[in-house]
Amino acid sequence: MTGPLEGIRVLDVSTVLAGPLTAQLLGDYGADVIKIEHPQRGDTMRGHGASKDGHGLWWKMLARNKRCLALYLGDPAGAEVFKKLVATADVVVENFRPGTLEKWGLGPDVLHAINPGLVLVRITGWGQKGPYAHRPGFGTLAEAMSGFAAITGEPDGPPTLPPFGLADSICALGACSATVMALFHRDARGGTGQVIDMSIIEPIITVLGAQPTIWDQLRRLQPRTGNRSDANAPRNTYRTKDDKWVAMSSASTSIAERVMRLVGHPEVIDEPWFSTGMGRAQHDDLLDGYVAAFVAERTRDEVIDAFSAADAAIAPVYAVDELMEDPQIVALDTITTVEDPDLGPIKMQNVIARMSATPGSIRSTGRALGADTDAILSELGLTDAEIAPLRERGIVG
Repeated sequence: MTGPLEGIRVLDVSTVLAGPLTAQLLGDYGADVIKIEHPQRGDTMRGHGASKDGHGLWWKMLARNKRCLALYLGDPAGAEVFKKLVATADVVVENFRPGTLEKWGLGPDVLHAINPGLVLVRITGWGQKGPYAHRPGFGTLAEAMSGFAAITGEPDGPPTLPPFGLADSICALGACSATVMALFHRDARGGTGQVIDMSIIEPIITVLGAQPTIWDQLRRLQPRTGNRSDANAPRNTYRTKDDKWVAMSSASTSIAERVMRLVGHPEVIDEPWFSTGMGRAQHDDLLDGYVAAFVAERTRDEVIDAFSAADAAIAPVYAVDELMEDPQIVALDTITTVEDPDLGPIKMQNVIARMSATPGSIRSTGRALGADTDAILSELGLTDAEIAPLRERGIVG
């Protein structure tokens, strides 16, 4: 088996990040993912970010394990081809603005009439209903509006956005989970297909924790605290003697006790405030100062060795070059090597979880626009004579 989802067919008609990543995760675990793109423009992710020799490196990773079909859904003839595909599919992932599929005659009612077992995953910035439903929605906007940016950054600095697609990626993980649950409902419980309404903003709100409950009950807003926490201490990043950085956390009191003994200040352990995370957070200047002084006198390797010997939680602050050489990451094959037809061996993140009975795999990197069009259309029963006029009209590529 190529994974637990072998035999599941996914039609990926989404663009940018949240939708394609959802489909990529499903493909990593064996699903037959057909990436459907505009025949002339292709997916915008093909040209996103860094490239080598004209090949987008984001695309190589994000479109892995996908077959590529160039098909324009906005033309009635293209929509008819899509309907034939839907009849063979288990999942459709789309992230058009609400109403777009309906405008093309491909709304949920039409698709479920063709295939009652279909799971239609609809990813948008704000959801399928509500006053913002038709607004453009991107991860950056969700990161701002969710409360994430408001609590991120230094206390005297501006709200801070992440330098990568955080909200989109969290959404993709949630959408992948919801898709598998919908398939379980259909296949293990004798249920039907359904529509999954997945917004980018709601998953990131979820991972921000109990903030809504705290506000509701205490009228308390979480402040920006930089790398510190308002719930425990010490917790920060610290510069070492060799001008590198480490990060540590003492979310549990037992870890905090070990850290204070290690850095030479066991006397604070007996303070009444030390026994709770909130109490320690109210004395973070003191505790941070003790840790910072200890770390500043030692190299990064010396600090990590000392903390490890004391069974205290610490980690180096890595850029990706050091991460890829770390022995733990190497042992797990977290960053694996994949053969690419254009660039040769390339490295990328491995499948997200190791499953003992049904492991996933990376079977191909992102492919050329329309690389599998003829093969996929032939599977649907279309002959060369039927495909040729569609190609001449620009409906397939």
